[in-house]
Amino acid sequence: MLHHVEIYVRDVERSRAFWTPFMALLGYEEERWSQGVNYLLGEQDPYVCLVQAPPEHQGAGYHRRRVGLNHLALRAPSRAKVDDVRRWLKDGGHPLLYDDRYPFATAPGYYAVFCEDPDRIKLEVVAPSEG
Repeated sequence: MLHHVEIYVRDVERSRAFWTPFMALLGYEEERWSQGVNYLLGEQDPYVCLVQAPPEHQGAGYHRRRVGLNHLALRAPSRAKVDDVRRWLKDGGHPLLYDDRYPFATAPGYYAVFCEDPDRIKLEVVAPSEG
């Protein structure tokens, strides 16, 4: 089982302003530490960690089409929760991806919302399949 995912960000405080309410919608709690922040769901569940990237490693920044992480997909407990996340993203002016095809942007029956965080890291929130 996956233990955690650690993501370097350009500005941890700017990222926290997005990630903390985003993850709270999915039931995650924030845990601050000296170099960043963790988002925890349960004691044994995988968590997400954001770390302040040192200036010498910020370079050209993130792009999901380069070698490395393409995107992070998170489970929502329901389609209604995916809708809540989408509403929060839209209300906050956060970049939505494939919104013209919401909620089945990638496949029939695959109910999900896609967005980008402040560093343009692609995030996906997917509902359980019905049936």
